[in-house]
Amino acid sequence: METFQGQRVTENIYFCPDGKYRWVYEFPMLKNPTILLTLFKIFGIICLCFITFLFIVEVFDDGFMDAVTGYLLDPGILIVPGILFVLILVGYFFLAAAYGWKYMVLFEMDENSVSHIQMPKQFQKGEALGWLSAMAGAFAGNYSAMGAGMLAASRNSMTSPFANVKKVIGKRWLHLIKVNLLLDHNQVYADEADYDFVWNFITSHCPNAKIKG
Repeated sequence: METFQGQRVTENIYFCPDGKYRWVYEFPMLKNPTILLTLFKIFGIICLCFITFLFIVEVFDDGFMDAVTGYLLDPGILIVPGILFVLILVGYFFLAAAYGWKYMVLFEMDENSVSHIQMPKQFQKGEALGWLSAMAGAFAGNYSAMGAGMLAASRNSMTSPFANVKKVIGKRWLHLIKVNLLLDHNQVYADEADYDFVWNFITSHCPNAKIKG
């Protein structure tokens, strides 16, 4: 199988002439709850820290038992988390609507790292797939310029060097592979037809990582 001119290695993944594997994942924001669950987790930790801090203050002021009965067992303690829960849910719904109920991510992966690049909401999947297909068969010219322009228009990106990865967690039912560094947590998505290739590549290139999944 020739790789010099670039090749399609799975249904949606291309090996490009610059030595990088690239694929586009179109994320259905209502069907796949990963982002929403991540938001709940983040704000849940914030609420827990806030409640713990106030509990410690109550312990110093009124004693441990009074703090438990008068603060932790008070139903009012759930008001702030409840409001945050509703606000997150409503905010996520409006965000999903603004993105047309989905957003598109471009992934780049080579021997050293994997990158998660969020594309602007107006970018169409057909355009991205056309660029990937072209890049897989050409070294330079307009296709490279098109690719550079597309990356320049991206909203944000995250790159995870494999040597620094501490944990790799697979969640196949969500099409998700979590690539976690000490502080940064990268989320890599792949369709069912591509999942095994991406999983095997990442896990085999992360020598210092704990593998779960």
